[in-house]
Amino acid sequence: MSRPADQARADSSPLVEVRRLVYTDLPDVIAIERRVFPTPWSLAMFVLELSKQSGICLAAVCEAKLVGYLICSRYDTVWHVMNVAVDSAHQRRGLASAMLAELYDRVNDDEARFTLEVRRSNTVAIHLYEREGFRAAGMRRRYYQDNGEDALVMWRTPATLAGSLMDVPNPGPM
Repeated sequence: MSRPADQARADSSPLVEVRRLVYTDLPDVIAIERRVFPTPWSLAMFVLELSKQSGICLAAVCEAKLVGYLICSRYDTVWHVMNVAVDSAHQRRGLASAMLAELYDRVNDDEARFTLEVRRSNTVAIHLYEREGFRAAGMRRRYYQDNGEDALVMWRTPATLAGSLMDVPNPGPM
């Protein structure tokens, strides 16, 4: 299933299609990854994630050009959002939210639990995830190898959507 993204701006931004990410998208993915992250994933990491049958990998495409992607793996009963990126020229247009909405649709489970790590300094991403119902429930000290920055561990569960951390496993200190 693919869907056009809702336009977050009133400008004349073209519609974006969210679809399954495929191996032939990887050159564009790697190019975006290198532009937007200080420690980009390797090609092998993306190939591994695409090869997992239990994962969901999505692409945001605008005018036949890949402009964003989302990688999510399933571990037992938890969905781990591993990587979300939107090319710089297309940020702040609702594309990450559109990919997350497509992820929730594909998981198709009101009881699903999602988790992710995000740099503490990445306030734009933190606000996005909070709008999506994720709540900070712990921290991984010195998680990022490039500068030793801490990562917030965030969860989106039925409880976080209702405003609590009751069903988050082992919420840790912030």
